[in-house]
Amino acid sequence: MPTTKAQKQAMLAEMKEKIQNSQVTILAEYRGISVAKITDLRTRLRKAGCEMKVAKNTIAGLAAKEVGIDGLEDYLKNPIVFTFGLEDPVAPAKILSDFAREIKQGLDIKAGVLEGKVIDANGVKALADLPSREVLLAKVLGGMQAPMYGFAGVLAANLRNLVYVVDQIRQQKEGQAS
Repeated sequence: MPTTKAQKQAMLAEMKEKIQNSQVTILAEYRGISVAKITDLRTRLRKAGCEMKVAKNTIAGLAAKEVGIDGLEDYLKNPIVFTFGLEDPVAPAKILSDFAREIKQGLDIKAGVLEGKVIDANGVKALADLPSREVLLAKVLGGMQAPMYGFAGVLAANLRNLVYVVDQIRQQKEGQAS
């Protein structure tokens, strides 16, 4: 079905908005994946606060240029699915990498856009290997709490040692009294 100029303008505006509002945009080539598997992938992405969109490569290339991102043209050759990480930049990379490993064939991560810069497939895979936001926050919190636990342990040890000394003195006086 032919697309009118107004529809193309609407698609272009939507792609620009999604690229601008997402923390990360990942481009992946897809071929021969069943509708059920794509639906499963979309569900996983939606649960993580991500969105997946298939758009014409020419429109996506124009949207990227208008947003100020150069270097995506080389990756816009075959059928490409765009995944937008709206909340967490690591989540879509992890989900796509896991999905590609599960199905073994049909989804090939090509590139990504992180903070306005184009990253290659290796960069996206490195992003997928990062711990999730929750894990990183837990590590930071643990790092902040460790000195406090250590300080509390030192204070408790000093009090414990004082109790031992007083007990030893008590036992010594009881021994002298008998």
